[in-house]
Amino acid sequence: MARRKKFDDVNGWLVLDKPVGMTSTQAVARVKRIMHANKAGHAGTLDPLASGLLPVALGEATKTVSFVMDGRKIYRFVVQWGIETDTDDTEGVVVARSDLRPSRDDVLDILDEFTGEIMQVPPAFSAIKIAGERAYDLARDGEEVILEARPIQVHRLDLVDMPDADTAVFDCECGKGTYVRALARDMGRRLGTCGHVVGLRRLLVGPFGEEDMVPMDRLDELAETGEPAAPRGELLAVDTALAEIPEVVVNRDGAARLRRGQGVILRGRDAPTEAGAVAVTCGGDLVAIGEIEGAELRPVRVFNLEG
Repeated sequence: MARRKKFDDVNGWLVLDKPVGMTSTQAVARVKRIMHANKAGHAGTLDPLASGLLPVALGEATKTVSFVMDGRKIYRFVVQWGIETDTDDTEGVVVARSDLRPSRDDVLDILDEFTGEIMQVPPAFSAIKIAGERAYDLARDGEEVILEARPIQVHRLDLVDMPDADTAVFDCECGKGTYVRALARDMGRRLGTCGHVVGLRRLLVGPFGEEDMVPMDRLDELAETGEPAAPRGELLAVDTALAEIPEVVVNRDGAARLRRGQGVILRGRDAPTEAGAVAVTCGGDLVAIGEIEGAELRPVRVFNLEG
């Protein structure tokens, strides 16, 4: 019987530059194997046809995934005018065509309509659940998928380039739940033509940006050394994901109480005055994610990062 390879308690974030053609699940599995890590997950799916920033959480970092997913995202995407598909990207079947091509001024004139809080109908081929089933599974089975419009937040939508009459390149900074494919579809319709995404790259997710990304080729090179510590040198600390929430410092007694699931009474002028999530540290080490209720700090997620 072959011996199972030993995996370790690896903790931290790997900000992967996911290549085109790989699912997010495949990317996470590969990172987990390269890192010899016991536990891994990701903060926000990227379609196989998309590339770019995929934050992979390892070990205790999986407890901070929600804080990354709730953060802002920046995408650069390419729209081809004149064709609409049932998936709103190049994987789908063509469902509409138009000979009309918008001018640069036409496109600039509508961008404000797609900025701010807007209502968006997600693509039929999406991971949204309908009666417990994924919409894309129903759509692939030939069933009619009807999704309700829902509010999304688009902080910024810029026209970057129009290299030819058929193509436009955009940058979009948006909140959780925004479908760039649906933006392309809806902009096409608003312009009296059709549109679908032919290229998509994610550049930012929450606290992670382009400067943090590690190409898969780089990980593969480090893995070939045979030393698990080599690729682990690319990891960012677990608390990187908590950069946008307040920090509360406790002493050793307070840290011990929190690790036992007990609350701590906060005193002094440094105690936060507003309720909400906080990152709790002791001696520079992350102890817990807590919530402030009155003068009490209660643990929500406790971390095991010692040693």
